[in-house]
Amino acid sequence: MRLIVGLGNPGGKYARNRHNIGFMALDEIHRRNSGFQPWRARFQGQVSEGRLGSEKVLLLKPSTYMNESGRAVGEAMRFFKIEPEDIVVIYDELDLPPAKFRMKKGGGHGGHNGLRSISAHIGQEYRRLRLGIGHPGDKKLVSNYVLGDFSKADQDWLNPLLAEVADQAGLLAEAKDSQFANKMTLALEPEKAQRGNKAASQKPEKAPKPKQQSHIRQARQNKPAAKLPKSGPMADMLKKLLGGGDNT
Repeated sequence: MRLIVGLGNPGGKYARNRHNIGFMALDEIHRRNSGFQPWRARFQGQVSEGRLGSEKVLLLKPSTYMNESGRAVGEAMRFFKIEPEDIVVIYDELDLPPAKFRMKKGGGHGGHNGLRSISAHIGQEYRRLRLGIGHPGDKKLVSNYVLGDFSKADQDWLNPLLAEVADQAGLLAEAKDSQFANKMTLALEPEKAQRGNKAASQKPEKAPKPKQQSHIRQARQNKPAAKLPKSGPMADMLKKLLGGGDNT
């Protein structure tokens, strides 16, 4: 069983907030991937069970409000005996520009209260999908900014981002994070992906190793063989040693 958690605040008042992009991502995964059960209340949240690729998956949207998200995650984790490495948390990231994303495993909470709570309940070794929402430019504006709704103009990048997360969610479930990131980049930033492939193809070939000193080998090959005595006691002894003497 894999656990994919989306972070946000419950209730219609917060539904379109920037802080709720994790909830939005899970709703899109649920909508675009057939086979998931209807949402139901469980583990202090809303859950839906289904399959992504070859993996059985539980989607979880905590109903505890952002600051207590770890209570719901910890309860579901303990019930299904899920390891932290099999948990993916999707959340908003102020320090990434809108439409950008990053995959990461482990680390600190970076000031995000949802992560702070989860880490307190299950440790830090879970995987994270950070979805960029941009920064208002002033720390004093952060609270109103994250609890504000996405604008109509934001839909131009938000909808493709969420759709791609949902389409590639099977790779998340299978813990193929690098492949997930590559697919996302190819779909959302094709120019960047093309530049990366071009740079890789233009890497200079490794210089061939310098040949050993061939003149030394040649000199050794051309070195005249030592002359052996043709007769006398020494010659007789050598013939016996080398098998060239008479057997009588």
